[in-house]
Amino acid sequence: MTPKGTLLPDWTPRIVPPGKILEGRYARLEPLDPKKHGDDMVAAFRTTDPESWTYLFHGPFADEAGLRKWLADSAVASGNVCYAIVDSATGRALGIASYMRIDQANGVIEVGSIHYSDALKQTRASTEAMYLMMRHVFDDLGYRRYEWKCNAFNEPSRRTALRLGFSFEGIFRNHMIVKGRSRDTAWFAIANDDWPALKSAYEKWLAPDNFDSDSRQKKSLAAIIGAR
Repeated sequence: MTPKGTLLPDWTPRIVPPGKILEGRYARLEPLDPKKHGDDMVAAFRTTDPESWTYLFHGPFADEAGLRKWLADSAVASGNVCYAIVDSATGRALGIASYMRIDQANGVIEVGSIHYSDALKQTRASTEAMYLMMRHVFDDLGYRRYEWKCNAFNEPSRRTALRLGFSFEGIFRNHMIVKGRSRDTAWFAIANDDWPALKSAYEKWLAPDNFDSDSRQKKSLAAIIGAR
């Protein structure tokens, strides 16, 4: 018999993420509000390496007004659901991430427009933020595919995608023009079939007993995922 793919007789289109607060142990994701989160973001990104903007669609900005306009535009970007990532320990908003390219009919959604300040990078909060967004997509909303895309030259983003459990799916050549330059795009994804094992791995990594008294991890997320 000619293969045709799995039949999905009960499939219905998914809803757009409603922009609810996503609460974790180390991070809280709140719908981006430039008035509420703007001062924290300005302070956090003021001391963040300007090179961190290299592969993003926007920035770096010449002044605070430019940064605040970017936050305001991100909050209302058509088709996106943008979150401020708040560090639970300090209550400060230290980064942003968005659901984007939302394909309700096919149950596909992308996480993107991610920008962490230096204060958020390599923290438990930064990893938990990605876990909370994944969990919401798969467990609450029933999406089938969760995507991560980045400039093919962006090695830190590519390493992060793999660390977080995304599978590399290839390079789309000449995919975009960004800041006047041709961009090849690296594609990564997690399918709903991958999620149960990944969820368990995240929960093991995020557990308080995986960290010593100096907040150093005992077992890496990559090692836990690799041991599935």
